[in-house]
Amino acid sequence: MDRTLRDIWLLNFSTFFFFLGISVVNPIISPFAITLEATPFLVGLVAGVASVVSLFSKPIGGLIGDRGYRFHAMMAGNLLGMLAGILYITSALLGNLWIFAFARAIHGFSMGIFFPSSLSTAVDLAPEGRIGETLGWRGMMFSLGNIIGPALGGYLSDTLGFVGAFSFTVIFSFVGVTLVVPVWRDGRKKAARREERREKVSYSELLRSYFLAASLALFFFSFSYAGVITYLPALYKILGMPQSVFGFYMMVIGIASFIMRLFGGRSADRMGPIPVIRAGMLLVILGYIILLFNKLPPYSYLSAVVIGTGFGLSVPAMQLMALGNLPARIRTMGSSVYTMFFDLGMLGGQVALGYVANLEGYAGVFPLLPFIAAASLIIVHAPLIMGGREK
Repeated sequence: MDRTLRDIWLLNFSTFFFFLGISVVNPIISPFAITLEATPFLVGLVAGVASVVSLFSKPIGGLIGDRGYRFHAMMAGNLLGMLAGILYITSALLGNLWIFAFARAIHGFSMGIFFPSSLSTAVDLAPEGRIGETLGWRGMMFSLGNIIGPALGGYLSDTLGFVGAFSFTVIFSFVGVTLVVPVWRDGRKKAARREERREKVSYSELLRSYFLAASLALFFFSFSYAGVITYLPALYKILGMPQSVFGFYMMVIGIASFIMRLFGGRSADRMGPIPVIRAGMLLVILGYIILLFNKLPPYSYLSAVVIGTGFGLSVPAMQLMALGNLPARIRTMGSSVYTMFFDLGMLGGQVALGYVANLEGYAGVFPLLPFIAAASLIIVHAPLIMGGREK
C-alpha cells in the first residue's frame, strides 16, 4: 500500500476511535448524572460543558497544529480522552458529580485539540485532485463513530453498568493514540512540517471570500439542525412517546449521511464544492418541509432520510470550499475557526429557537427551519454573486 494512503487510513481510523470514545458516553450522561441526584439544571450544565470547552479550546488546537505539531495534537487529544475516561470511572466509583463534570470538561478540551488537526491533516495528505474524496472518507469515519457509539454506550451501560461503559472510552482513546504514532514517526511528515514553517503567510488569509462564505453558511446550517436535535425529541416527550423514537430518527439521519459523504466529496472534486453544497442544502430544506407536515413517525422518518442525504452531500463539499485553498501553514487554525462556526450555530440555535418554543410551543420551531437553511444556501453563493471565481 502507498505510504501516504496508509497514513490517511491510519488517521481515519484514529478519528473513528476518538469519536467512538466520545459518543459511547453521550447517551448515558443524563442518566448517570440523575443517579448522582443532579437537578435538571445541573444535568443540562454537565451535558453542555464539553461543547462549551471544546468551542473555546479550538483556537489553541489550531495554534498547536500550525506550529507543526498536528500529529502531537491528535495524540494529545486521544490521551486527554483516556484521562477523561479514567475520571468518568472515578466519578462512578466515588459517586461524585463534580468529578464527572470535570471529566466532561477534559473531554471537551480533547475535542478542541484533536479536531482541527484531524481535519487539516486530511487536506494535507490528500492526493492531488482528491481532497473532497479524502474529506468524504474522513467524514464517514466520523459519522460511523457517532452511529455506533450511542447504541453501544446504551448497551454497555445496561449490561456492564456505568463503570464498564466508561472503561470503553479509555480503550477506544488508547487505540486512537496507537494509530497516530506510525504516522508521526514517518520522516516525510517531519520534512513537510519544515516546509510549512518556511511558508510566509498570516492569519489574514482567513478573510478569503470562500472561507468566510463557507463558515457563515455552516453557522446557519448548524443553527437549523439545532432545532431538530433539540426540539423534536422535546415534542415527542410531551406527546408521551418513548425516547427510542427519536433515537431511531437520528440513526436514520446518521446512516443516510454516512452513505452519501463519499459521493459528496468525490462530486465536489469533479464539479467544485458550490454545486454539491447547493444540491445538498436543497435536500435539507426539502427534508425540513417534509418534517413540518409529518412530525410523527413513521412518516417523519422520510424527512430523516432526506435531511441525512443532504448532510452527506453538503458537509465534505463545505469543508473543501473552506479549507481546500488555504495555505498549509494556517490550515489548522482555519479548521478550528471553521468548526467553531458549527458550535456557535448549535448554541445559537438552541437558545434562539428555545425562545421561539417558549412563545409558540415546540411545534412552532419547525416552520422556521427551511428559512434558516435557505440563508445558508444563499450565503454559500456569495463569492459567485460578488463576482468571484470558484477554484
